[in-house]
Amino acid sequence: MAAQVDNSIQIVDTNEEVQCENGDGRQNMSKKKIVIFDVDERPHWYLAIVLGFQHFLTFFGSGFTLPLLLAGPLCMDQDQLAVSQLMSTAFFIEGIITLLQVTFGVRLPVVQGGSIAFLVPTFTLLNTRDECQVSITQNSTKADMDNYTDVWQIRMRKVQGAIIGASFLQILIGFTGIIGFLLKFIGPVTVAPVVALVGLGVVAPAAAMAGQHWGIASLTIVLILLFSQFLGKVEIPLLEWKRGKCGIAGKTPIFRMFPIVLGTLLTWLIAIIFTTSGVFPESPSTYGYAARTDLKSYAIEEASWFYIPYPGQWGLPIITLAGVLGMFSAVIASVIESIGDYYATARVAGAPPPPPHAVNRGIGMEGLGCILAGLWGTANGTTTFSQNAGLVGLTRVGSRVVVQICALIMIVVGMLGKVTALFSSIPVPIVGGILCILFGTVLAVGLSNLQYVDLNSPRNLLIIGFSLIMGMLIPYWAGNNRELIETGILELDQVIVVLLTTGMFIGGLLAFIMDNIIPGTIEERGLVAFSRQYKEDDDEINSLDVYDLPFGMTLLRQLKWTQYIPFSPTYARKRIIVDEKDGYNVGTVETNENGV
Repeated sequence: MAAQVDNSIQIVDTNEEVQCENGDGRQNMSKKKIVIFDVDERPHWYLAIVLGFQHFLTFFGSGFTLPLLLAGPLCMDQDQLAVSQLMSTAFFIEGIITLLQVTFGVRLPVVQGGSIAFLVPTFTLLNTRDECQVSITQNSTKADMDNYTDVWQIRMRKVQGAIIGASFLQILIGFTGIIGFLLKFIGPVTVAPVVALVGLGVVAPAAAMAGQHWGIASLTIVLILLFSQFLGKVEIPLLEWKRGKCGIAGKTPIFRMFPIVLGTLLTWLIAIIFTTSGVFPESPSTYGYAARTDLKSYAIEEASWFYIPYPGQWGLPIITLAGVLGMFSAVIASVIESIGDYYATARVAGAPPPPPHAVNRGIGMEGLGCILAGLWGTANGTTTFSQNAGLVGLTRVGSRVVVQICALIMIVVGMLGKVTALFSSIPVPIVGGILCILFGTVLAVGLSNLQYVDLNSPRNLLIIGFSLIMGMLIPYWAGNNRELIETGILELDQVIVVLLTTGMFIGGLLAFIMDNIIPGTIEERGLVAFSRQYKEDDDEINSLDVYDLPFGMTLLRQLKWTQYIPFSPTYARKRIIVDEKDGYNVGTVETNENGV
């Protein structure tokens, strides 16, 4: 298992259990399983379907909100059928991208969806300060309708082209290994602020959604807390069919695994009752109106039963230099956010921190996903959804099969227009309550990385506190003073605005720079404990094999040249140098599959 370096130091493969010399002999670290289902485990098929549906519900709020936000700037908001098709396209292609990412990309249970980071350059590209030049009414002729359609499709095609062009940057920094190389300089002092700011970044939209009816939002929060925390240990026996026989499959913590599904459905049912009984106001200007469940009935009526999105359905994308340069900032912000989500998801799913090859492959796959989104025409790029990482932490279900099923649900729903419209009728306050719980979990996951850092060190306290406060302060200032950012070059203004309003980018960049230039020992910076944070878990969970491709690994290991491919699972695996006397990490070395 180990190769001797000298009398007191040995090299231990990170795929194996860590053992330390403790005077009277080697002793194994204690072990514990921190999840119900590991990344490689497969729940019973019926559990997996419901768990996948729960991920879908978690994703759905933002999934239908972003197309609605984009409909106005695209000048298509008066065509409800087109809006419904845009929403269906978003679900369909994001399901395909999620399936590719979980199966061949980073291989973690992450969901891919539209990114808020792309909104600012999109709005700038569409120049939304100008009103749409055409509109339609009940008396509009067919020629008026055709003219209206031509206008919004041209605007859509410009956005498509900008996303496609900018996404090649993401593919470049991913598949060439640039982003994986930078991981060597990232420790818990950098990871903690980035992941924490992901959670803090949803404060404004969560408050806006939940604040439309705090009663319904609070009920959603209370029910989710009740199911996940107070009833989490209650196990219910489930029936199972095997070879025509019905039997007990065993007891399962249903409430712990399905708090979002149960909380959402119960609150939704209560909202339906209050809507039909007249409890909620009927006037749009009255507080609580947003909690009604009949606000999207028109969308259900307008939507078609079946709709299969296809590439170029709005026409050929229009690529312009200005649009591509503007979208670069969104790509950079999305990459930073996704890396934080990878670390957060790995931690709550009981997997080891993603190695460079997995991060390279994940970021590259996201770039490919953005190109697919551009070709199909979702009017948005894609990124890793942070709220689904929060769901994994809440339910302790880290199985990638569950997210693969979620992806299939997204694809099917994307082809069923009526179903998409039905789910869009979930009241906004319910979605806001869900966001409060899930992003609170993401924030806590980010802060939990500080357990590996010396918090008595003034150096660390300065870096962590400064990066967090600036990650909130600068976006707040930039968001309220965009008119002050004026260089005379529209594209450059666009890039600066997006980066300055992205808290994860600001906080992560500051923490990264300060952690690597301000002197500090590896113990003080938390690199020792951080590199061994999963060594107390089971061997099966601890293995980097969870990041291997689903097939072809035997061939890859036989081809020696694959160790030089940055996104190959055989790429330069890291081993940890451990001091036998006290078990401390004293450095790392890169090795190939043969340990050389």
